[in-house]
Amino acid sequence: MIRFQTKTLKLSNSNNLFIFYQLTLPGTGGPVTIDYPTGAKFTSVADVFSEAFKYIFPLAGLVLFFILIAAGFQLLTSAGNEETIQKAQKQITNAVIGFVIIFASFWIIKLLETVLGVEIF
Repeated sequence: MIRFQTKTLKLSNSNNLFIFYQLTLPGTGGPVTIDYPTGAKFTSVADVFSEAFKYIFPLAGLVLFFILIAAGFQLLTSAGNEETIQKAQKQITNAVIGFVIIFASFWIIKLLETVLGVEIF
């Protein structure tokens, strides 16, 4: 029988919370401990956000790129249909607004890093 247990350990001298996983396999002589199975060591909520920001902005850029490609293709293949043209133009406008929001949020985070003297990502 394979058993999977999660144990949570809170250190008394800090607020850090560490999670250890134990996997017990038959014939191994006891539990096998796996520390930090994701490969990332998160000791605070700020660490989680810092790690997430590394992936959020590039992912948002890729989504923006594909939305612009799809809207441009829809505009090119509209064959003069006014409803389709307006729909494609609205998608392009929304994508550009989304780009401005993403761009501004990136630089606001960079500004906060400089002002506060911390490394966010």
